[in-house]
Amino acid sequence: MWQPLQDNNSPRSTTDAAGRPRRVGLWQRLREDIYCVFGRDPAARNVFEVLTCYPGIHAIMLHRLDHRLWSWGLKWPARFLSAIGRWLTGIEIHPGATIGRRFFIDHGMGVVIGETAVIGDDCTLYHGVTLGGTSWQKGKRHPTLGNNVVIGAGAKVLGPILVNDGARIGSNTVVLKEVPADATVVGVPGRMVTRETDKKWVHAEIVRKLGFDAYGTPHDMPDPEAYAINRMLDHIHLLNCKITEMCRFMQAIGIDPGSLQLPELDPCAIKSASYQNGKRPDPEETTTEQEAEKVT
Repeated sequence: MWQPLQDNNSPRSTTDAAGRPRRVGLWQRLREDIYCVFGRDPAARNVFEVLTCYPGIHAIMLHRLDHRLWSWGLKWPARFLSAIGRWLTGIEIHPGATIGRRFFIDHGMGVVIGETAVIGDDCTLYHGVTLGGTSWQKGKRHPTLGNNVVIGAGAKVLGPILVNDGARIGSNTVVLKEVPADATVVGVPGRMVTRETDKKWVHAEIVRKLGFDAYGTPHDMPDPEAYAINRMLDHIHLLNCKITEMCRFMQAIGIDPGSLQLPELDPCAIKSASYQNGKRPDPEETTTEQEAEKVT
C-alpha cells in the first residue's frame, strides 16, 4: 500500500541525509507517478495497464516533457505539445504549471490546470477539476496546492489562493479563499466542515492507511447546513421547554400566564444523507434530545 515516506535516505525524500536538496531526474519522477497509482486506485492491476489505459498518467508524462521545454524558453513547442496532450487525454495542463512528485489525476476528463498553478507532492485530482484564475492580469493568478491535497470531481479552485497541506476539497465545491491545513471544504461557496472530536482518530487512521480521502469526501463528513439548522432547532426546542416550565411555576404561585396556546414541539432533526438508511445517527443530536427531555 502506498504511503508518503519521511525517511531522508528514501528516494522519495526531497533532501539527502545531510539535508541538501536532492536532484530528481525526469525518469525517476515518471516512475514515481506510475507507481503511486496503485495506492490511490484499487482498480489498477499492473504497470502495463497503468501505462496504456490511464489518461492521467499520459497527461503527466507529456507535461513533464513540455514543462522542460517551457523552462528552456521553447514556448511554442511546449504549448503545441500541451495541446496534443489535451486532444489525446481530455486533460489540459499549461506547460508553465509547476507540478510536484507522485501527482495523480484519476479519470481525468475535463481537468484544467492554469499557467501559474503550483502543485505540491502526493496530490490527487479527480475529473472535472479546475485550477483556474480570476483575473486577466499578468502574474500569479492560479492556486497553489500544498502536499497531500485531494480535490474531488468537479471542484473549482479559483484565484491565487493557497490550499495548505493535507486539505480535502469535496466534489463540486467552489473554493475562492485560502484553505487551512488538514481542513475539509464542501459546498458553493466552499465552507469548512467540522468533525466530532471522538471521530478524529478514525479519520487519522484512514489517512494513515490510504494516504488520501477518495474524491476529497470522507465517509463520516457531516452536512454543514444540516448541522447549523439542527442547532437552531435544538435551541428553539429547549427554549420552548424552558418557557413551559416558567408558565407552570407562575400558575403554581397564582399568576395567570395567559391562555396563549403554542403548538407542541417535539425533538426533531434534519439528517444528512450519510446518516440515513439505517446508518448511525449524529451523537450530538442524541445528546441534545436527551438534555431536552431532562428539562421537561
